[in-house]
Amino acid sequence: MSSVHEVAEHRLTLLRSGEEYFPRLLATIHAAQHSIYLETYLWAEDETGRHLKEALGSAAARDVSVHVMLDGFGSADFPSAWVREMTRLGVKLLWFRPERTRFRFARQRLRRLHRKLVLIDESVAFVGGINIVEEVLTPRLDYAVEVQGPITVEIAHSMQNLWRLVSWINLRRSGERIHLPHRSTQQAVSFLVRDNFRYRRGIEQAYLRAIEQAQEEIIIANAYFLPGRRFRAHLIRAAQRGVRVTLLLQGKVEYRLQHYATRALYEDLLQAGVQIHEYTHHFLHAKVAVIDSKWATVGSSNIDPFSLLLAREANLVVQDVGFATALHESLLHEIKQNSQAVVCTAWRQRSLWLRVALFLSYALVRLLVGMTGYTHKRDDI
Repeated sequence: MSSVHEVAEHRLTLLRSGEEYFPRLLATIHAAQHSIYLETYLWAEDETGRHLKEALGSAAARDVSVHVMLDGFGSADFPSAWVREMTRLGVKLLWFRPERTRFRFARQRLRRLHRKLVLIDESVAFVGGINIVEEVLTPRLDYAVEVQGPITVEIAHSMQNLWRLVSWINLRRSGERIHLPHRSTQQAVSFLVRDNFRYRRGIEQAYLRAIEQAQEEIIIANAYFLPGRRFRAHLIRAAQRGVRVTLLLQGKVEYRLQHYATRALYEDLLQAGVQIHEYTHHFLHAKVAVIDSKWATVGSSNIDPFSLLLAREANLVVQDVGFATALHESLLHEIKQNSQAVVCTAWRQRSLWLRVALFLSYALVRLLVGMTGYTHKRDDI
């Protein structure tokens, strides 16, 4: 059930998965009066996608300025008929790194638009990890935050800046770049981005600072968890100094290589006292964390090299007991009711074949990441 929190001149609504997110999003779009900006990685051709297409088309038809940016890989199957329909109604649509062929490897192809952001009338924003996809047949545990307050100015700057940059790259129009002002993560509500220009490490550094300052408990729920050595070292040190560290990770196999590569990290973490739970009820798609029930983050960034080193990501960081407690209680419910604990003694008894599979998967992912040329020795996975 969604929860509303007043935090330092902001109104934040925590939304769990698509069943809470999409009704709020559609209602806000239907009420839009001036402008809508939307960025997403995946927009599927299904019932949810159709409802959103119609809502945006209706907004454009009543003279709302509608801007939609889709990732060229994640939304490669977006129907051409929908593009024509939306364009005819006045929706402005851009592709971030459109795919011309799927059979050529280049590290630039891994620089994806992975952000899931919506901004309406520059006063209401949605930040989270939820793609535009029907969840009835394939439910996913995920989170988003509806935001009203001063932070929407920064979200607007970020989205408008990216729109202008991609427009210029696509030779459709040019515009003066707007640089997102730096905002300290010590503020009650912070908007953090990761790109390949000025903000390469912002999200990762926010995590590391919060982990380093943790005194009692760290809960991280992450769909694709493959942190570098420095991130793992922070978690292990926290556990060794008595902080209760809990990871909620993917239990169902979605991408086999990444799933097994992640499990290759279990032994060191378990031996250090980190508690690992695998979410088995549905697929896990969340990218959230709560520390000491007073620091929380919700966003699009996984804790893996592709999110932390390559993709464009966006997270909201909230330092508020009420908001963090609501997310904490939701995660505890999922851990207790819908996940299975990985027991250290049992994990040590895994078969030789599984050990080999995990080792090879991890080695292959390391090779692929190394081929991108973006890693540093101290952060190598």
